[in-house]
This record gives sequence, C-alpha cells and structure tokens, in this order.
Amino acid sequence: MAGLSLIALLDDIASVLDDVALMTKVAAKKTAGVLGDDLALNAQQVSGVSADRELPVVWKVAKGSFKNKAILVPAALLISAVAPWLITPLLLIGGLFLCFEGAEKLHHAKSASENEGSSDDDALAHLSVEDFENQKVKGAIRTDFILSAEIIVIALGTVQIESLTTQLTVVSLIALLMTVGVYGLVAGIVKMDDVGLYLVNNSQTKTIKHYLGSGLLTFAPKLMRSLAVIGTVAMFLVGGSIVLHSMPGSHDVVHALLTMLPDMLAQNAIVAGVTPILIDGLVGLLAGFIVLMLVTGIQKLRS
Repeated sequence: MAGLSLIALLDDIASVLDDVALMTKVAAKKTAGVLGDDLALNAQQVSGVSADRELPVVWKVAKGSFKNKAILVPAALLISAVAPWLITPLLLIGGLFLCFEGAEKLHHAKSASENEGSSDDDALAHLSVEDFENQKVKGAIRTDFILSAEIIVIALGTVQIESLTTQLTVVSLIALLMTVGVYGLVAGIVKMDDVGLYLVNNSQTKTIKHYLGSGLLTFAPKLMRSLAVIGTVAMFLVGGSIVLHSMPGSHDVVHALLTMLPDMLAQNAIVAGVTPILIDGLVGLLAGFIVLMLVTGIQKLRS
C-alpha cells in the first residue's frame, strides 16, 4: 500500500509539473513582445555611464527589478483573488505613465534642440558621477516596474483558472526568466564595444577575429544610439497598448478600423499585423501628450 501511495504521489507531482511547464510556455509566448520593449528601454536607460561602471549599474537595476517582481508577484496574486477588478485600472495608470515618459522625452529632446542641447544626459551633466548613476538607476527601475507589472498580469491571465500553486509557480518562473533574460542581454549590449576592443587588441590584422572586433566597435555605438529611439517608441507602443486594451470595446474599435481597409490590404498578413501596432503607437502618443499637458498645467498653477 505504501508503494502504491508513493507511486500515486509521484504521478500527481509529475502531472503538476507538466501543467506548470505547459502554462509557463504559453505565458512566455504571450509576454515575449514585452520582453523586446523591456530590453530596448532598459539598455537605453543604463547607457551614458562610464565603461567601468556599466556592469555595476546593470547589476543595480537588475536587483531593483528583482525587488519589483518580489513585490508585484504576491500583490498581483492577492489582487486577482480579492479584487480582480483593480487590475485593469492599475494597468491603465501604468500605461499612461509610460506614455507620459515617452512624451516627456520627446518634449525634452525638442527643447534641447532649440537650446542647442543634445540629450537628457546633458541635463544631468552637472551632477557628480555617483548622483548621475543613481538618477539613471532610479529611472530604469521605475520603468522596469511598469513593464514588470504588465508581464506579470499577462502571465497571470494565462493561468487564472488554475490552482493557486500553479499560478504562483508559473508567474514566479516567468518573472525570474524575464529578469535574467533581459538584464543578461542588456549586460551583453553595453559591453559589446569592450568585447570588440579586446578582439582587435588581441588579434592580428586581416583575421576573422580582427574583423569581428572592428565590426563590433563600429556597430556598438550605432546600436546604443538606435536604442534611444527604440526605447522611446517602445514606451508609446507598450503604453498605448495598455491604455487601448484597458478600455471596454477597444477590440471592436480596432476590428472596425481593420474592416475599413480595402480588401487587398485587409487580406495582407503584414498590413493586418502592422495596423494594430500603429494604432497602439498613435494612442500612446496622444495619451502621452494629453497627460504631459495636464501635468505641465498643474505645475504652472502650483508655481
């Protein structure tokens, strides 16, 4: 009897692990889009620090991301169990904040251009190295909090009908995998130029290693500059998607807009895939500048 009980227990454990693996795979697919945005935003956020401080800064942000998820995972499970209606308003606030940050970046870039400035980093140039680092880390962790919340809610949505144990396991695994994946890639991106320099300095000319190192040295600064643009665009896309899908009937509106396209375009897979993304971006842009105007107006009234 004891042997049969042990076999039954092992069978139950195997069944639970199969369910967890399947649900984790589904959740990972659904959160993959946010992973790309998270990567672009965080790589751009930690850029601008000195080369010898890049990895320590990435590690600081990664630790902040782990803390964010340590707060968000139990909070999401608790809200889902006690007040599931709160998840959508909280996500809407987070989406609006991302749109606002994107609009603020564009506004600052325009102001800097008019005043012959160049970037947000120039505005922080008067700070000490430590204060500059802290500002970058705080901004990255703040952005990570919003994206982490979206990742966790999406993951939770895939296992909402499962047991609490399965929910906790799947959401925790997704949170861990996303954090390790994102900040591992961010570390690789910010150290790409150092790897290229090492290859060039430790190889003879006209060898594959030398050409690879030269290519990395050429590509790294272009990638970092492009991430500044990609990161801002990602804020509007992710934020706009959250805002749009937090509104009742948004799916019907998007579907109606798609049906207004000519048949030739509507049946094109690329057009059908790109159109919702463009709508998310436009909604994010509009929402961001509305919030920016409201915030600026309140600041002027208070001053």
